[in-house]
Amino acid sequence: MSTRFGERVRAAVTSHGPLCVGIDPHAALLAAWGLGDDAAGVREFGLRTVEAAAGRVGIVKPQVSFFERFGSAGFAALEDVLSAARSAGLIVIADAKRGDIGSTMDAYAAAWLTPGSPLEADALTVNPFLGVGALDGAFDLAATHGKGLFVLAATSNPEAEVLQRSVSETGRAVSADIISVVSARNAEHAAAGEWGSFGFVIGATVDWTDAGIAAFTPTAPILAPGFGAQGADPSDLHRRFGSMSAAVIASESRSILSAGPSGLAAAIDARVAEYREVGRV
Repeated sequence: MSTRFGERVRAAVTSHGPLCVGIDPHAALLAAWGLGDDAAGVREFGLRTVEAAAGRVGIVKPQVSFFERFGSAGFAALEDVLSAARSAGLIVIADAKRGDIGSTMDAYAAAWLTPGSPLEADALTVNPFLGVGALDGAFDLAATHGKGLFVLAATSNPEAEVLQRSVSETGRAVSADIISVVSARNAEHAAAGEWGSFGFVIGATVDWTDAGIAAFTPTAPILAPGFGAQGADPSDLHRRFGSMSAAVIASESRSILSAGPSGLAAAIDARVAEYREVGRV
């Protein structure tokens, strides 16, 4: 089996379906779970979520901010969660949305994508709005180590619309330009028929036509927040993503995590079954 990240995601989605369980230890969820709003609490929350997700889904996505707020102890907790998830065979997407220039961006990439790093994940979400070229070092490091990136392209928050949907000098929306440039990189690295390892973040509630984006090649994973509590559900998958729906990673957090630790496994199983009913598994 290929060790390229894109093909690993493809295999995970084929085996387990598109559901990705977000690990988002909000203060309110910690309280509902009977856990402290501290580093020990987020560690326990993360480890319990990993335990419930393992074998049921192929992918988890820890939201780094909820660990980071507790400083070094929070990062230590995150290290334990990342390690446990990867040891359980889950693909781990670190949702950190890093974006910077030069050696600073290279250092971010090294922290999250270097094998053996304390914060090692399988992929990292990155912000291209300082220019896609500012991510060159991250693309190269990811390719070297069989890791992935998810590049913000068309997010669903209304504050982003003016920037992401504005028309660039190419005559396309900024989001479309980002997808085009990253897709060219995928074409350089992926063999014929393989999924690219540099995916995109495209909100599940985004109207592609309104956002100025269209289907792209080669196929690459689409990390799609917005399923569950934000309004989209499994029945929306084909309608929202059309011919690209097979590449979607449907990220859900609160809709599953609100079931609490005792109901978490059942909530995951139920949601996986819903995606199966719409023809994805």
